[in-house]
Amino acid sequence: MKSKNKKKIKVNLKGRSLLKLSDLSDAEIVYFIDLADRLKVMKKRRVRRNGLLRKNIAMIFEKPSTRTRSACTVAAVDEGGSVEYMDIHDLHLGKKESIIDSARVLGSMFDGIMFRGFRQETVEILARYSGIPVWNGLTDDSHPTQTLADLMTIREYFHKLRGLKVVYIGDGRNNVCLSLMTGCLKAGIDFVDCTPHELTPDFKIIKQANRAAKAHDCSLQISHQPESAVKNANVIYTDTWISMGEEKKLRKRMKLLKPYQVTMSLMNKTGNLKSNRVIFLHCLPALHNYETELTKRSGALEVTDDVFNSPFSKVFDQAENRLHTIKAIMVATISTKK
Repeated sequence: MKSKNKKKIKVNLKGRSLLKLSDLSDAEIVYFIDLADRLKVMKKRRVRRNGLLRKNIAMIFEKPSTRTRSACTVAAVDEGGSVEYMDIHDLHLGKKESIIDSARVLGSMFDGIMFRGFRQETVEILARYSGIPVWNGLTDDSHPTQTLADLMTIREYFHKLRGLKVVYIGDGRNNVCLSLMTGCLKAGIDFVDCTPHELTPDFKIIKQANRAAKAHDCSLQISHQPESAVKNANVIYTDTWISMGEEKKLRKRMKLLKPYQVTMSLMNKTGNLKSNRVIFLHCLPALHNYETELTKRSGALEVTDDVFNSPFSKVFDQAENRLHTIKAIMVATISTKK
């Protein structure tokens, strides 16, 4: 999926929304990652850019965030733009005013909208009626901006995408897993969704994913056995066991997913640890070593502390790349300067 030494395909994303990763062609995904790479280099070199000069971006967040909010803000400011953060208490969205009417108002004042919330339908209505690009910073169904950062991080380390093997371990039907599945298969990466039977994706989703795997000459596997699933893996990826709004399911999920915890022993079973051919990724926040308000207990859940803080853990590179990929999305869709 690298564009190097291949015929360049002309990509024009001006005015486009990003609602789910499947909306993007293979070439468009590559374009976003290539652009993010260039923007990252320019930021490191302290090159001053004004690609979003006089552009105003609305940040609508029904769900709290560290990485998406920070990345969106810094990305816009780096390019000379401005942002307005609005949570559920700041808007009439879907309450005193219909989402359609709010979309029309926001579209008349802003140049782009970053939405992070619950229902996929909300972000789609915003895109349909605002008349400006809308970017999905997370919904219950999809997390496309995260997957772009994931693919960027993987390519940075391995210098390629096609031919690698990514194993996702945990809740195999959540938004992060399903977006990552789509992105990996589009990139020609073999993907394994290792999850309990109870958390297996819907049959329709698996059927669509298998079609994508066939079209891109790679494979999709649904596994319920972590130790065999990780063999020859290049990337081990996990996420929190409880999504926002599911906190009441914590105890049940802890019992169900304990065998799917990413440990150093499991990482060793990839067979790639000693040769530095495997990395660990997590979209964060991660429950790896401390007591939180959610758990009311000390200790790791989805990943152990020694894995999380190991040299092969690239979670903070991955977090930083949220900035560069979100910046690429903004620049590609609402800027006149690339």
